[in-house]
Amino acid sequence: MSVNMSEFTEILKAFGFDSRLDTVSRVTDGHINNTFVFSFEDGEKYLIQELNTNVFRQPVELMNNIVGVTGFLKEKIIKNGGDPERECLNVRFAADGLPYHITADGKFWRCFNYIEDAHTFQTVDGPESFKAAAKAFGRFQRMLSDYPADTLAETIPNFHNTASRLADFKEAVKSDLSGRAKNCRDEIDFILGREKDCPVLVEMTQRGELPLRVTHNDTKLNNVMFDNKTGEGICVVDLDTVMPGLALYDFGDSIRFGASTAAEDEKDLDKVHFSLEYFRAYTEGFLETAGASLTETEIAYLPFSSKLMTLECGMRFLGDYINGDTYFKTDYPEHNLVRARTQLRLVKEMEEKSEESRRIVEEVSASLNLK
Repeated sequence: MSVNMSEFTEILKAFGFDSRLDTVSRVTDGHINNTFVFSFEDGEKYLIQELNTNVFRQPVELMNNIVGVTGFLKEKIIKNGGDPERECLNVRFAADGLPYHITADGKFWRCFNYIEDAHTFQTVDGPESFKAAAKAFGRFQRMLSDYPADTLAETIPNFHNTASRLADFKEAVKSDLSGRAKNCRDEIDFILGREKDCPVLVEMTQRGELPLRVTHNDTKLNNVMFDNKTGEGICVVDLDTVMPGLALYDFGDSIRFGASTAAEDEKDLDKVHFSLEYFRAYTEGFLETAGASLTETEIAYLPFSSKLMTLECGMRFLGDYINGDTYFKTDYPEHNLVRARTQLRLVKEMEEKSEESRRIVEEVSASLNLK
């Protein structure tokens, strides 16, 4: 995509770039923010990003979260002898001292370091890459285990509060704005039949049985940068949803996304299965790097969190279908219903394989001397 270089004159000045700009290229992988790579004649590269403030409605608080977390990570990486330019996102501050710049037309821009000689994956291509991602997310969790999570802003309230999500779902069914509820009675009943599962983690947190932690909240494979030479995950990126939460949320959502044998919108449910091989690979990687910082209760609830995050996602898809597709982008009228069905199929298999999942967690924990 061609870019009008004159559009970025204000951005260059705002972030204090003195070098001459050589090229600008657009990153097309993301679906929310507008992202560009600025390459300068002196060889330096930076990521320049326009934040979508229609999605992220508290951009200042969001950036404050990112600045706090990345600064904390950077100090630890340096102390451990690592490379903070490759192992951590670095926020470039604007000339006025703020970690962002708002242009004359009201757009919200920020700037990060560009990580060289690294790549991402859009889909899981095998258990080894899934395990490498798990190690990266686990390391992220461990390094932030002593960060004061309660000082972070909750920029998207109740993001993984499954009890709150259930209340939203029930309201969608009751209102039936699109008249579609009749098309998915079995799916509605499936979700309502698991109502008792929804508040479990929230109530455990309220009772002090689960610690509040810094969570990423979007632990997909494409949010890890992998080193081109070693294949190891070196840096967790896309920190827009970093908030206070539970380590179980991040683990469970990774399993939901990566331990399925089919795409999120696969129509043929016979192709949708919960892979214990991939569950084991992720559990091994995550506990190898994060296990020592987790409590026994957190570790014991890893299988349940996988099921709960999958159920939550399924009810969100189904609720949006019933509401008339007002949140998730769709390509055809039944798209959200198809997505919901894949998630609910995974929930069913996770329940059927719960003993195997529990045994895998126990075996991995024992091998790592976590118990």
